[in-house]
Parts: sequence; structure tokens; C-alpha cells
Amino acid sequence: MFDKRLMAMCPESKKYIAGNILFQWLELFMNAAMIFIVAHALERIYEGDLKEDETLIGVALLLTTLGIRFFTTKQTAKMSYMASKTIKRVMREQIYKKLLRLGTSYREHASTAELVQESVEGVEQLESYFGLYVPQFFYAFLAPITLFFLFGAAGSFRVATVLLICVPLIPGAIMMVQKIAKRILSKYWDQYAKLGSTFLENLQGMTVLKTYGADAYKNEQMNEESENFRVVTMKVLTMQLNSIIIMDFFAYGGAALGIMLACKAFITGNISLASTIFMILLSADFFLPMRKLGSYFHVAMNGMAASDKIFRFLSEEEPGQRTVTLPEAGLSIKLAHVNFSYDGTTEVLSDISLEIPEGAFVGIVGESGSGKSTIASLIMGRNTVKEGTLTIAGENVGDVTEESLLKSITYVGIGSVFFKGTVRENLLLANPAASDEELWAACKDCNLAEFLEAENGLDTALTENAANFSGGQRQRLALARALLHDSPVYIFDEATSNIDMESEEAILAEIKRLAKEKTVVMISHRLLNVAGADRIYCLEEGHLAGSGTQSELLADCAAYQKLWETQKELEAFGKEAVG
Repeated sequence: MFDKRLMAMCPESKKYIAGNILFQWLELFMNAAMIFIVAHALERIYEGDLKEDETLIGVALLLTTLGIRFFTTKQTAKMSYMASKTIKRVMREQIYKKLLRLGTSYREHASTAELVQESVEGVEQLESYFGLYVPQFFYAFLAPITLFFLFGAAGSFRVATVLLICVPLIPGAIMMVQKIAKRILSKYWDQYAKLGSTFLENLQGMTVLKTYGADAYKNEQMNEESENFRVVTMKVLTMQLNSIIIMDFFAYGGAALGIMLACKAFITGNISLASTIFMILLSADFFLPMRKLGSYFHVAMNGMAASDKIFRFLSEEEPGQRTVTLPEAGLSIKLAHVNFSYDGTTEVLSDISLEIPEGAFVGIVGESGSGKSTIASLIMGRNTVKEGTLTIAGENVGDVTEESLLKSITYVGIGSVFFKGTVRENLLLANPAASDEELWAACKDCNLAEFLEAENGLDTALTENAANFSGGQRQRLALARALLHDSPVYIFDEATSNIDMESEEAILAEIKRLAKEKTVVMISHRLLNVAGADRIYCLEEGHLAGSGTQSELLADCAAYQKLWETQKELEAFGKEAVG
């Protein structure tokens, strides 16, 4: 019912929670004072003894207490907002800082869709937990005790005692459903995250789905996920409604019992009419704070279920302290007996040993799924080497700071990301100090300048992920940005895939020029693209099938020979079809 971890994470919220409780308590006193004034006036009217000056004083006191109550209600809302505002800021900061510490390897711990949901919807749920539930948790126990003494002062500790005994029945009902609620809400968030992941994946892959006519299949899959989410949501609602019925029974039943006891005490002459009216009107207030706690409980449990996922992510093991900074020269890369698996069961790389000397042009080839891109991911630190060693300039990649790694190595893949804005803004991400002359020079090197000159130059607008550029233009823009980064090592991962011939030739020409000055690793399924490499590594089903120059591989490596012959046949077939 109460998560100490959340309070420990945001200690500054405690003062706002305390303020919330204090103002609610003062509001209770003002409410009791107003009822006492009304009850006293009714008694005087019943006895026919109400005087004009008493009426004026009563009205003045009533207005005063009403004004104070308005102030306390407003302050309660303010304290609630301040407490929830603080936890949202702190929790999102913690998630973001955790992502920064995990670096590009965060995907090993949670999907992007899950993190978005936890950071947005999950944290929003904690707003109600801190702003409503936690203050009500304490106030719900304070209010009945306060009313117990007020009822006693009014003349009947007997009525007060009976009401106080009935109050714990409501938290008892809450505790009965707590375990059930926790299990159901855990399933709710799991299904919610699964649905969010599926939706994000389908949204990002909409073009592919339309291209291959698979949108109907994915639509059915989404419908199935949505139905599962609807079912678990209805279970949550059913559980909430059932528990509310139980709480209402105890709350209003207890209030009715208090009213009957007060009336009986009045009939027997044990209490005055004013005390009777006072107790009748305040009987419900014995139970309403606890009843309200029950209502907030379901919201709080939802927030706590979300926080469990957030804390699970925050407690994920982080890479060891990275302190090594790579030198500017001598950046040779070595993999020794590296094994890797994404899920812990299926091995993607098996006993891979290879070397990328400084200043070399190295190609990595193989069929799709052979592990080429995984090697690039390990070199970039996006995934963690768990078996074997991967060193850069003799330093274990796991000890190198992320800043140094990203400064020394530039990665260009098929899915380069661009941000909404201008061409200039996206290019300056690689080198904020670059002049317009340098930006134009990079665009010219990538055969992009002529296109930009026909548009709005460097101020040409980009829509989300440069959707208003063709595939070839996006890749040339990605290469221009990479050139501006000016790092000692470049990794091109299928950088010429799925683009027009003109763009491919322009990109290949620039890569070969770059290979004369930098260390270049080119990952490609097309063997002709790496034909002039100093060394080519051929992968087959996660194993290193062979290495050497193209002529050496054609002579000694069966896997490379097979790829070569297959591609020759496909190209010959393509030429015949065109002819």
C-alpha cells in the first residue's frame, strides 16, 4: 500500500505531502466548526430562543469558517500539485540519466517503446500516487481519530467508539484486493507495453507493410493485441468496481449506524439536539477519508505497477566505470574469440577473431544474418561483448568512455536518423563549429550540392527523418554529415543499399577516397563494393569462413566463392532482363 522507494527517490516531496495533510486537517476542523454553528442555531430555533445578535454572530462565524475552508481547500490542491510535479521531474531525470549511463546499449535492457511508455504514461500515473494517494493515506487515519475526540467533546464517546471501530473495515477490504490488484495491474502494464511496441513497430514499418501487402496481416495482429489489452483492462475495472461496492457498504453502513446511535442517544436524553445534529451531519466524515483512500488506491496501484517496471529498469546492471580515452592515432581494432547472442540462447557470432589495422580499408561480407552488423554494433559499444575480447588501440572497448568512442569512430548505416529542421541544422550535429564553406564542401564531395542549390541551399527544410528526400539523397546527406565528423575510423554498414545507381556510385567514390586517409570498415552484401579492400572478412552463419584479399578468397574460401558466383548470375540475369 505504500512504496518507500518512491519516497526515498523524491524526499523533497515530503514537505508538500505534509502540507497537504495539514491543510486537509484544518479543512476538517473548519467543516466541523460550520456544522457546529448550524447545529447550535437549529437547536436555538427549535427551542424558540434564537436572538438577533446571536444570528449575526453565527452568520459572521459561518462566513469566516467558510473563507478559511476555501483557503485550505485551495492550498491542499496546491500542495498536491507541487508533490506530483516534483516526482514527475525527478523520475524522468532518473530514467534519462540511466539511459545516458547505459549509452547506446540500453536496448539490451528495454525496448524503446517500453521506455517511452514508462517515461510518459507510467510517470503520469505517479502524479496521482504522490499528489492524492500518499497524503490521503496518512489523513485517512488522522481524520477518524480527530472526529473521535470531537464526538466525545460533543457528548458521546460511545457513538464515537462504535464509529472508530467500524473505520478499519475499509482498509481491511482494500488489503483483501491488494494482491489480486497487483497481479492484474502487472498483467495490464505488460500487455500495454506489448501493444505499444507492436503499434510503434507497425507505424515505423508502414511503408514496408504496404509494399509487401502485409498490412492486413499486421492489422489482425494489432486487433488481437488490442483485444488482449481490452480483456485485461476490463478485469482491472471489474476488480475496481467490486472493491468500491464493498467499501461503499462499510462506509455508508457505518455512517448509518452512527446516525442511528446518535438518534437513540438523543431519544434517551443523553445528548442535546445540537450534539445530535452535529453527529448526524459528521458521521459520514468518519468514513469518507478512508473511502476516498480506497478510490485513490486503485490509481495508486496502477502507478506502483508502473513504478515497478521503472525501478526494474533503473536497477539494471550498468557497464563498469569507463575511464579510458582513445588516442588520436594507433586506432587498430582487434576481435579475439568473440561470441555473442542477443537473447542468450541463439548464438549470432561464434569464435570471431579479426583485425582492422589503422589506415586500412577492410571489408566484411556475408549473407544476411551472418553477423556483419553485429560486429559493427559491438565495435560501436551498442552491445556488450560478454565472451572474448574486443580492443581498440589495445584498450578493451568496455573500458573506453562513450564520448571517446563516438569521437573516434563514425558509423553510417542504412537507417541514418535525421531531425525535422534544415539541412544546416542536421549537418551541424556532426560539427557545431563548421562554417558554411565546410558544409558546402562536404555536400559537394557527396554529390549533393547541386540538388541543394536548386532548392533553398543549406536552409532547405527537412521533414521528419528527411521524408521529403529520396533514399539516395538521404544517404548522401548522411555521408556528408559523417565527413564533417572527421573521425579517424569510419564504419559503413550497408550504406549503399536500396538507393539509386547514381547515388551509389557517388557514395562509393567518396568512401574509396576516404579510405586513402582514414581507417574504413565497409560492411556490404555486394562483393564488388569491397573488391579493392586491403582485407576482406567473409562470415557464414556467425563463423569466420575466411579472410584475405579478393583474389585470395576466390581461390581459398568456398563461402566467398559461392557468394561471388551467385551475385554474378544475378547481375547477368538482371542485364538480360533489361536488354
